[in-house]
Parts: sequence; C-alpha cells; structure tokens
Amino acid sequence: MQVPSDSMEIAEPERSDATSPAGDDPASTVLVEVLPGVGVVGGEVPPDLKPDLIDFGIVPAADRRQISAILASIGNAATLTGNLGTAFTKMQGLYRLGDQTQALLNAGAKLATKDGGYLGTVIGRGGLSQARFYPLSTASKAAPIAASVGPALAMVALEMMLKEVSGLVKTNLAVTNQVLTSIRKEQWAELTGLVAVVERALDQAREIESVPASLWEGVAGSGPLLQKQLELYQGQVRDHVNRIGRADARGHREYLQTNAEVIAFDVRAALSSLNAWTGYHALRAARARAAGRDDAAEAQYAEVIARDTRAEFDSTLAATTSLVDALVRELRITAEVRDPDAWPLSGKRKDVKAAREIAARLLEAIEPLADSLHPPVPPIKAPDVVCGPESLDSEPYRRILRWLFEDGETLRALGFPEPPDDGALSSIVGGAMGMLAAAMDKTADRTLVAVTDRRIILAATNTFLERAEIHQDVPVDQVRYVRAPSAPDSGARPAIDLITRDENIRWHFHAGVERGQVDALAAVLAESMTIPDAERDELRRGHHVSIENGGSADAVQRSALQS
Repeated sequence: MQVPSDSMEIAEPERSDATSPAGDDPASTVLVEVLPGVGVVGGEVPPDLKPDLIDFGIVPAADRRQISAILASIGNAATLTGNLGTAFTKMQGLYRLGDQTQALLNAGAKLATKDGGYLGTVIGRGGLSQARFYPLSTASKAAPIAASVGPALAMVALEMMLKEVSGLVKTNLAVTNQVLTSIRKEQWAELTGLVAVVERALDQAREIESVPASLWEGVAGSGPLLQKQLELYQGQVRDHVNRIGRADARGHREYLQTNAEVIAFDVRAALSSLNAWTGYHALRAARARAAGRDDAAEAQYAEVIARDTRAEFDSTLAATTSLVDALVRELRITAEVRDPDAWPLSGKRKDVKAAREIAARLLEAIEPLADSLHPPVPPIKAPDVVCGPESLDSEPYRRILRWLFEDGETLRALGFPEPPDDGALSSIVGGAMGMLAAAMDKTADRTLVAVTDRRIILAATNTFLERAEIHQDVPVDQVRYVRAPSAPDSGARPAIDLITRDENIRWHFHAGVERGQVDALAAVLAESMTIPDAERDELRRGHHVSIENGGSADAVQRSALQS
C-alpha cells in the first residue's frame, strides 16, 4: 500500500551535528523499528508528524507496557546512549516506514549517526521533522526484542494490517458507493452486516484496550461466515485475473471493458471481507493474549494466529492489487487512444466515445484505490533518440506506452520505420512535397520501435494509437547483432538491420530522416548485442559434427547461420 509520504530521507552529514551533546540534540523524536517497515515512536512528537502516527488500536494495554519497557531498556545498552530510555517511558504510537526508505537502507545507504542511532528527516503530511532512527538490526543487537515480546509484536503486526486494509476500503468507499452497490445488493447487504459487527467490536476493544470474554463472545460466531465471504470474493478476484491472463490482447481488453463494473464491485467486496476477516482474527489473537497471561500455550497461539493471518492477508492483497492494476491500466489506455475524429466511420467514432466515457466514469471510481495499492507510473519524457520524420509527434505514443511499461522500465529510444514497400513514395515526399508529407504523416501506418532498458516493443502505429496493441516484444538479451548499412546512393532510404536470437529484421526509414538519427538508434540497440556462451558452444558443436560427417565448409556455414 502506498503511504501518504515516504517516512525518512537520508540526512546530509554536513547538516547534522553528530558530535553535539545529548542535551542539544535537535532530534527529540525517536523512532525504533520493531518489525520490518514498522516503527514505534517515542519522545516528543512534533505537530508535523502527528497526522501520520498510527494508534496502537487493538494491541492490549499489557502488551503496550511490555513493549515500552523493553524499548526503554535499550537505552542502557552499551552501543546506544542518549535519551532513548526516557523517550520510551511513554510510547506515542506506530509509524510505517516508506518503501523508499526501506529500499535505501536495504541497499546500504548511510545516515549521519548520533548516540548509536541515525539522524534523518521525517516527511509527514504536515511537513518535515527531524528524528533519531534505530533500524531493526541495531535494536535487535541491543536487546532480544523479538524473543522478549514476540506475542506483543504479533499484535502490533495485526494492527498494522488492519490499518492498511481499512485505509484501502475507506479510499474506495467514498467514490464507489453510488456506482457499484446496485450490481449485487443482496450480497453486499450480507457482507456489510458482518463488517459492521466486527468493526463495532474493534471500536469497543480499542476503547478499553482489551478483549474480555464477553466482547469476544459477541463476534466468535462470525468466523465461519466471514471465511465464506472471504473465499467467495477471493475466488471471484482469482477468476477475473485468470480470465485476463488467458485472453489475447484484444480479448483481454474486451473482457475488462465488458465486466469493469463487476470487477470493481468484486475488488471492493474482497477488500471489505479481508478487512473484517483480519479484524476478527485480531480480536481472536487479543483474546488469546489475555488468556496467555496464565497459559504459555495461549500466548504462543496468538503468534500462530498472527502468522497465518499475515499469509492470507498478503496473498489476498497481492491478487487484488494485480487485478486492479490490470483494470486501471486498460481504462487509462482507453482514455488515451486516438481521438474519435481520427476514425473514418461514424459508427466507430460513437463506439470510441462511449468507451471513453465508460472508462472515465470507472476511473473516477477506482483510481484512488489503484493509486493507494500501486503508485502510478510517471509520464514518460521524450528520449534523446527519436528516429522518424520531423513532423511526427511522439507524445501520443508515449502517453500509451506509459501504461504498458513495467515498474522502473525506462524508455531509451523511439523509431518510426516506413512500410517496406513505399520506397518510391518516400523519396517523393522527401523532396519538394513537404506540406503533403506533414499531412500524410498523421495517417501513415509505420512501425513503432520503442527501445527500453528491458525490451524492444514493436507495433503498427495506427493499431497502437487506436487499440494500444503491440505485435512483438523482444527482450534486449536476445539481440545478437545490429548494423546500419551505408546507403548505395543519395536517394536510398537509410536502414537498420536487427538480428535477434530467432529472426532477422530490417527497418527502412523515411528518406528525409537524418543519417545521424538512424545511427543514434542503431547505437542504442547495439548496446544490447551479446552472444551467450551456450549459443556459441552449440554453434561450435554443430560445426565439428558437420566436419566429422563430411559436410562441406559452405554447408557448415549455412547450417550455422540457419541455427
């Protein structure tokens, strides 16, 4: 899930006083990571940070006291000094570390240090604040946290799961209630009734910081019904994902467009059932924790509940995220396809307009949820290398490519080769008919060549702009050789030969395209040239076998080239 902001930036050493006395420490807020990506906040909490604090919620009061005592004891460790012990005499709440922070720390990023902790800047919804941060590895060395308070931390993990999924449900709820509930009113009424029972029990447990037997008895019978609801909507989400995965590009899009509202409902219902199911098991674990004060087996059982709940939670959320990604990607592409005025038939124009209106309405409903589950890809900037007629605008292609790219994929070059059989026309256009060229460039069906750091995407330009369909996807590790042969005369069109593991491709470019553009595209492609040792060895073995069997040198060479 996307958090409102990343939690901590790398502090610049020159701006952090790593040798100042503890009393002058500007970072009076202390953050100790107790679970991967989850921290406990102690000390003074500045106003800028308060909007991002997460209450301990369902975590029992006794567990809070135990965690506080353990964290305060870390201040007495030899490797950690300063006011850490004092800071955790009263814990302020929980804090989720952002994905960016986790990635930086996992990659070995260096933070300025003070008193055994790291100085950094916490970026909250309210602004910036300094904090002293103790990662999980440092805290674990100072005291055996996990072993000491494992069951208590299991309750913290359950509360963080609850906050995550309830936040997603609320994000979706505000914008989809009117659009979606008319589809399956009876099913929705059954689910919302169960959700209300669990949420009421959770609110009461948070108020008294405990789950007494009488509270638990009020929800205990909901377990089988919640399991049924969870399995129902998990199955429907899986069915959608499987159908999308089996379809070809056109069938994939048609299925999403036909079933978009049903999918949106099932996504919402899956998240709501997951939310209630997680809350039910959090109450169950809290009840086991209460019994565990006198029974070690009950305390251990609370950890088992938390572990199994986490596995089910992660699986359901991953499947839901995958489905929402696929749906929103197709809706966004539908919104980006060529304007209806470019379609030659009035019936087609009406179809495209209707599809875009449906896409816009559903995007309004589901986009906030999608952005919370998976941050959208930023707009793609024009690469340094664009090889095509000067009048051709690459922006419409980049707007669609944005939603076809994988996370982190980078566009390195674009090329627009001409159809293979229009050499004479290309030569004419390349001469004195510049105005005609500009008009024809808008409708000419070329090949789109999009080179990324991972693959080479090939598509017919008109089909791509109208339906976002690609006809070939070549991984860059399959590029074997690239060349840009010299033109035999001044009127010949420049060309690029791409030789992959499985085929030879030749692209011809408009006669008006500068040779430098063609060479630049060839250079980007050539960076991926490689012949794996396994393929080279296979060719060598074939050569020796042919010679031993009496094959001629020419036959051997032809055989090697064909393989």
